[in-house]
Amino acid sequence: MQLANDSAAPGLERTVVEQIVRQIVLQQGALASESSVAQEPELVISISARHVHLTDAHVEVLFGSGHTLTPMKDLYQDGFYAARETVMVVGPRRRMLPSVRILGPTRSYSQVELAFTDGISLGIELPVRASGHLEGTQGCVLVGPQGVVELKQGVIRAERHVHMSNEHARFYGVAGGDRMSLKVTSPCSVVLEDLLVRADETSKLEVHLDTDEGNAIDLDHATCVKLLKQDGACRCHD
Repeated sequence: MQLANDSAAPGLERTVVEQIVRQIVLQQGALASESSVAQEPELVISISARHVHLTDAHVEVLFGSGHTLTPMKDLYQDGFYAARETVMVVGPRRRMLPSVRILGPTRSYSQVELAFTDGISLGIELPVRASGHLEGTQGCVLVGPQGVVELKQGVIRAERHVHMSNEHARFYGVAGGDRMSLKVTSPCSVVLEDLLVRADETSKLEVHLDTDEGNAIDLDHATCVKLLKQDGACRCHD
């Protein structure tokens, strides 16, 4: 910011004018900083359709020795993708889901994530679990073009959750493992409680719901969603 000529401010000494200018600059900087801190992060809500996570060993059994997953489409979170490969999921009633997408990259455990209605169709009782918490869950049979894998456990309904960076967590005043709520304004307005917070250094802000939840809240026609702390504090995302 440039100072005007002294003659433009009669009766004021130059040092006084400089002090006023410095105060204005500092105030503007503080306002800009506050605006940056309070800026609403972009919230994405993704409907997670039925899918499978596999170990490297199970990929080879199902698709042949030496086979690796082929990325087809990147997911919103960096480094994750939907693979071209699919498998048939067979339940105890010998009913099946013929083409369930595999998500990559591979993991240290195999896991099948279904919606509640999928479980009814297959005859599998689906516990609501965080990913990787598979103790005491039912299994199923996976059928690929080159082989069959029988999972003794690992079929779940993934609990609703929100991915976020540590910076986002500070913005909302939460930490990994905390619970939040999602308020959805739509023709079927609802508040979904107990979203598990999964925070780390790199995750983008994204809520994961399953297909049953997405259909129930008519997410396609939502006009506003709010991510709330469990204590009721909220910030609106129009």
